[in-house]
Amino acid sequence: MSHGPRSGLLAVSTALLAMSRHLEVRDVLKTIVASARELLDAQYAALGVPDDHGGFAQFVVDGVSDAQWKAIGPLPRQHGILAAMLHQAHPERLADVREDPRFEGWPAAHPDMSDFLGLPIRDGDEVIGALFLANKLRPVGDDPAHPPSPKAEGGCGFTEDDEELLGILAQHAAIALTNARLYERSRELTIAEERSRLAHELHDAVSQKLFSLRLTAQAAATLVDRDPDRAKGELQQVAALAAEAADELRAAVVELRPSVLDEDGLVATLRTQIQVLDRAHSARVTFEGRGVRALPAAQEEAMLRVAQEALHNALRHSGAARVDVTLERRGPGAVLRVSDDGGGFEPRATRRAGRHLGLVSMRDRTNGVGGRLAVESAPGKGTTIEMEVPGG
Repeated sequence: MSHGPRSGLLAVSTALLAMSRHLEVRDVLKTIVASARELLDAQYAALGVPDDHGGFAQFVVDGVSDAQWKAIGPLPRQHGILAAMLHQAHPERLADVREDPRFEGWPAAHPDMSDFLGLPIRDGDEVIGALFLANKLRPVGDDPAHPPSPKAEGGCGFTEDDEELLGILAQHAAIALTNARLYERSRELTIAEERSRLAHELHDAVSQKLFSLRLTAQAAATLVDRDPDRAKGELQQVAALAAEAADELRAAVVELRPSVLDEDGLVATLRTQIQVLDRAHSARVTFEGRGVRALPAAQEEAMLRVAQEALHNALRHSGAARVDVTLERRGPGAVLRVSDDGGGFEPRATRRAGRHLGLVSMRDRTNGVGGRLAVESAPGKGTTIEMEVPGG
């Protein structure tokens, strides 16, 4: 390492704190590889989380540009050195990975690598990932970013001290990754429990009213010919029961502010729910939050409900292959945008469709918190729904 003892300790401490700060698995993986590459002065770093089919469920790299990564192609399989780290579960430190008998080559766009340091990430007896570095940087003068120089006597640029430090990082990486997985699982369970509770609330609040409504409507139908006056009374009762059912349904939905919204805030709640939708649907569903402050509770709830309605429309009715959700700060308030590449519709000719797509409900929610709702769509051109709230 090029750090002095004190600065090196500070760098390690900073890296470990950064790992523990993130709760999303992908963020934890990115932090681990970036920290490892910086601490050990490597040109490249990567971390692979294996799946059960000989490949990798996730594979994160640092030191490779987006364009390079795209040109490399599909994720690697579990073979060669990577397989050795995963299945034999011991560190690998090589002077030149290309000369190792297990080396099986790499795609044409893959960057050239020589010296190599890798080791498994273990949770107890289970190997949950493989972390590796390549091309130890050799600073020239005061420029720590100077590319590698030839290794002295053909030896590996990574030292035993580097291997020991990477081992420490891997131990903490296992803890951080396990915690992130548990967190994501708990959020999924919370969403499932919230959905189940909502279903029971709706059932209890509305089912009896709907049962009465059905019986009263049947009675009116049998009386309409032989006793029109009584049938009229029954129909008036139908109208009253329908109004009560609508009121109870509205109360059951509106009054159930999601508990996760109070605990985690709007950004984290949206991110978690969208991750679940992305896994549950064939369409790609993404979320990006940019600098949003906490908003008044009523505005956060309205934005969440509008996002849920817009996502439901995009995933169930539009035929979209991709849905992108962004939430960004605008002055003291925020703007929510839900865009899809689906079939779209003609907004000016959708009075009936507007009710079908929940646009009336979305506008009511937006207006109720002093916000603004805009809908852009055209047949075959997808749909964008934008909601802005003023903040507080």
